[in-house]
Amino acid sequence: MIALVAAALLGAAQAPCTPPDGTDALLAMERRYIVVGELHGTTEVPAAFAQMVCAAAQRGPVTIALELPTVMQPQLDDFLAAPDEAAALAALEGTHFLNPRMNDGRSSRAMLDMMLSVRGLQAAGRDVAFHAFQPSTPRPPELSQAWYELDMGHALAGAAHARPQAKVLVLVGNLHARKTGFERFTDVGLPAVGHRPAGEVASLNVAQQGGSSWSCRASGCGPDVSVARYDEAARGIILETDAEGAYDGVLALGPVTASPPVVEDPGPPASAGSSS
Repeated sequence: MIALVAAALLGAAQAPCTPPDGTDALLAMERRYIVVGELHGTTEVPAAFAQMVCAAAQRGPVTIALELPTVMQPQLDDFLAAPDEAAALAALEGTHFLNPRMNDGRSSRAMLDMMLSVRGLQAAGRDVAFHAFQPSTPRPPELSQAWYELDMGHALAGAAHARPQAKVLVLVGNLHARKTGFERFTDVGLPAVGHRPAGEVASLNVAQQGGSSWSCRASGCGPDVSVARYDEAARGIILETDAEGAYDGVLALGPVTASPPVVEDPGPPASAGSSS
């Protein structure tokens, strides 16, 4: 009885979830995997994903699968199990997430905020866990991108094997989130999500509606313009299979803003004798 009362108090103390419109219909689908295919480096997508996780966790166990190296799994477990936020952040020290050279958007401040929100769900008594599924073993140059997608799909399958009772919510780049291959890019083969049973996956493509994202180019990293290719007025989750069968719908959040990495790359060291 005491445990039941404590769980009720924890649930009451948790802030209400504010997921995108259409989340309830999405979660009601009998799909083990709910995939959000993003353009890395935005503020809005991880924030919306966090609220989708919040809504899913009210229904039952949730595994949060992230496009982070599989070698980070122990640190992600420690992050979630840490007694306080300071200890949680300390658990990430030395990982790819805090490496300023790995700042392509997957280690953004918005991503960290999302991960901290998952800790809040656990503190409120929800059954949540992280699962890293980016292959850590470098792909030999003799093998095409298709092999990397196969490895990623296999790592993603591990989320279901580890917690078969849980719904798996996946945040990943939109190329990997496709359920079908590309006609033009044959070296990609079947993307990672396409290696999961199609009937167990609902994949959303984040609509490009303008704004900016944090990306890296040869000239350096920083905010980059995101081209508007979708109805700029649309909002929420719109379940509609595209012509290629690649996605089951879109997640429309409006114009996005760039989220810089937690640790920004300081750039090359100044040469001897130079001044600022």
